[in-house]
Amino acid sequence: MSRKGDWDHALQDAIKSISIQPSLIGYISKGIALSRKGHIWDARAAFDVASLYTGQDSETIYFLLLIKTIALFNADQHDEAMLLLKELAVGCPNADIRVCHIVEAHLRIQLGLRALDGPHHDEAADHFNHFITALYSGNILSESPILGMYDDLVVLFGWDLKSLWLTAHQKWCQTSLAAGKVDEALELHKTMMDNIDETTKASCLDWSIAFKQECSMLFLTNGDAALAAREYDRAIDSYSAAIDLDSASDAVFAKRSKARLGKLLWTEALFDAQKVTELNSLSYLGYHLKYEALHGAQRYDEAIQAFQIMLSKLDNAHDTETRKLRQQYLSPSEVDRAIRKVIDDQLVNAPLRVLDTTTGLLCDREVQINTFKSSIEYSELVSSAITHPDFRMERIREVVMTYFQHVMLSHRWEGKEPLLQDIQGKIVYELDPVGGVKKLQSFCKTARNLGYRWAWSDTCCIDKNNNVELQESVNSMFVWYDHSALTIVYLSDVPPSSKSGALAKSNWNTRGWTVQEFLAPNVILFYQKDWTLYLNDRTPNHKDSVAIIQELEYATGIDRRAIIAFRPGMRDAREKLQWASTRTTTLQEDIAYSLSGIFGVRLRVDYGEKKQNALGRLLQEIVAQSGDITALDWVGESSEFNSCLPADITSYEAPPCKLPSLSEDEIQSSVSSLRVVVALQSASKLYQTLDYLSAPRFAHRRLHLPCIVFPVTEARRRPGRDQDTYSYALKSDGLHDLQITTEDKLILFSPARPPPTWQTILLVRPWSRHLLELHGPAEDMKSMGDWSVPGSPVHDSPAAQNEPVYSESHLRALRLIVRLGQPFSAFLLARQRDGEFKRIASDHDIIAQVKDMTSVDNMMDIRTLEVL
Repeated sequence: MSRKGDWDHALQDAIKSISIQPSLIGYISKGIALSRKGHIWDARAAFDVASLYTGQDSETIYFLLLIKTIALFNADQHDEAMLLLKELAVGCPNADIRVCHIVEAHLRIQLGLRALDGPHHDEAADHFNHFITALYSGNILSESPILGMYDDLVVLFGWDLKSLWLTAHQKWCQTSLAAGKVDEALELHKTMMDNIDETTKASCLDWSIAFKQECSMLFLTNGDAALAAREYDRAIDSYSAAIDLDSASDAVFAKRSKARLGKLLWTEALFDAQKVTELNSLSYLGYHLKYEALHGAQRYDEAIQAFQIMLSKLDNAHDTETRKLRQQYLSPSEVDRAIRKVIDDQLVNAPLRVLDTTTGLLCDREVQINTFKSSIEYSELVSSAITHPDFRMERIREVVMTYFQHVMLSHRWEGKEPLLQDIQGKIVYELDPVGGVKKLQSFCKTARNLGYRWAWSDTCCIDKNNNVELQESVNSMFVWYDHSALTIVYLSDVPPSSKSGALAKSNWNTRGWTVQEFLAPNVILFYQKDWTLYLNDRTPNHKDSVAIIQELEYATGIDRRAIIAFRPGMRDAREKLQWASTRTTTLQEDIAYSLSGIFGVRLRVDYGEKKQNALGRLLQEIVAQSGDITALDWVGESSEFNSCLPADITSYEAPPCKLPSLSEDEIQSSVSSLRVVVALQSASKLYQTLDYLSAPRFAHRRLHLPCIVFPVTEARRRPGRDQDTYSYALKSDGLHDLQITTEDKLILFSPARPPPTWQTILLVRPWSRHLLELHGPAEDMKSMGDWSVPGSPVHDSPAAQNEPVYSESHLRALRLIVRLGQPFSAFLLARQRDGEFKRIASDHDIIAQVKDMTSVDNMMDIRTLEVL
């Protein structure tokens, strides 16, 4: 009855048995039934009575107490039962302790199973652990005969220890798994499977498969969470465990590959990516991961191949959504075209030929490009750009700019310099290191040691026999220096360990080409004769060196601000011409060609033309493009190109003529005086006429010069003359008398003895629009017919309150007359037989001044003269 759980009938049977014949087994049966029904005290009494029938046999008493322990446990008296069991193990040293361990094993598994009914996984695991310990201590799994007491317990309680052992292990595995201790659960599973026979293994195969799948799912869940949190080590371990449990799908390998990519484990990630492609040949993902791994391992060419296969998988995908992914990528050929465009844009401002400091070979642009395409930088760029649209062009520009940046050489030609034909097809480093070759080798090595691959020298990087290339090189040289990563200045005549001042004395400072070579670059370094840094100044850019720039400013006369941050253009043209006035070039035409970049103009290069012609064409462009007449401010010999231009750059050596200027208070005072003596109509007419004058321009070597004309009425020889010049006293209507000295011989004349009708001599004031005081393009275009501008604030002064109110235009006209009344630098022009004029050069500035600025009519002879 007890084995069927019918404890009421079992109790009745035990009572009937005792009534017939009191016995040990009868009271044991009664105690078991009463404990099952929850009558603990009655059960204890029955067990106590049962002890009277043990015959004081210790083994029987031991067995009875074990039964009592089990009965108390079954009645939920767990603590009391476990305490009694513990005392039995200690207090009965002569008893078979294995039976005690067997009982403990039973009780422990029951406690573990009950703990599983609530969220007490750790407690359950603890009980199962004690169960296993007790089970092995009882040696129940050995091949020894099962104990007699165990047989009795099987009869009384229906126990099956081997089955219970299997159940306990399974429950323990499940408990550990439920507690998140998946590694421990798998270890328990392994222990269990290693200790059962093949028949038992077969019986629990389905459970084992399901258990491992459950573990695998937990590993995958943990791996996904770790991957999302970028905890790559944990993710890798979780995915690896899942794979070991036969969850080796392409999806799992793909996830582990991503985790390994996150840890930069390129080889391991590549292995997983390859597995993905093997398990799912149609998947694009495996090839994408393969690309990522190969790219990370810097195997860029293989990465690009994998990427191309990925693109084909996307193109051929069955579902639309996957095919759409293709739109976010570029093919390698598309990237190559984008890179080539950036290269072409970069090389627009780079030399046509450069030296490869790595190989020592001279390269043209196509060789440069091909070298780049065979480099790891190019492969890495293509491999990167195909998958990163967000920074694609920015990255391309950055890599191309870095790779193609070039270093320029600024130096003084000395002796035999190596030309293009001397080094073409040869390795510079292997040439005989003498003269200019040694300098070239040192330059290349210095550039290479500074981290630059491409270097340029004017000696050997221009094909001077190719007129087209020579033309392009000369006109682009300023731009090449301007866009260089570095310009190295080699001072061959500055010995090692020189002190400050050696740079100023170097012959490098006397050469015409070197002006643009230190103005144009943003970064510059000066090197001494032994290729050590000048003054041992290790500033990365000598334009940031106070000591060197101060010395350079002193040596060149160029303001430090211009040296540091020069910008080409027409502004301050006269000053720029003065910079070059003391410099020389080997070829006389080069003095003009060397300045073209500084002014931002392009000149046709024509070696063999006269120096005057080359300089004339440059000055012609300056005047024509800027309208700036300061380039006409010079002293010396006239040019054959045009008489208003100098024959030599040295004519600009003297500073431009500095005339006294009026303060604003002086101008306003003069304006106040003119209001009462000058007719506003005449003043306005003068202003309007000058406002409408065109800017000076050149056409066919003739200067069309807008000017205010003062005809010379008398030319008289002054006493005395030196060997080469003549001195004259000149009179002109409206001007103070003045004197000039010139190499030209003038016809003498006076009002009483006028010159021939075809010969007229004029003193002219070249017109400059800055005298109009117009402050912007909009005002330059304003019509002088509008005289309704509000009055000037100057009339708000107390002194002017009683004076008539003048418009701003009237005031400008009066202010113009005041300025025109000041001394000015005049040109002396002589009319030729064909009606054109020629400038008479003087050995000093011709300074003229009107006699009376109130006589506006004397300043109304305004013309545009054509000067030869």
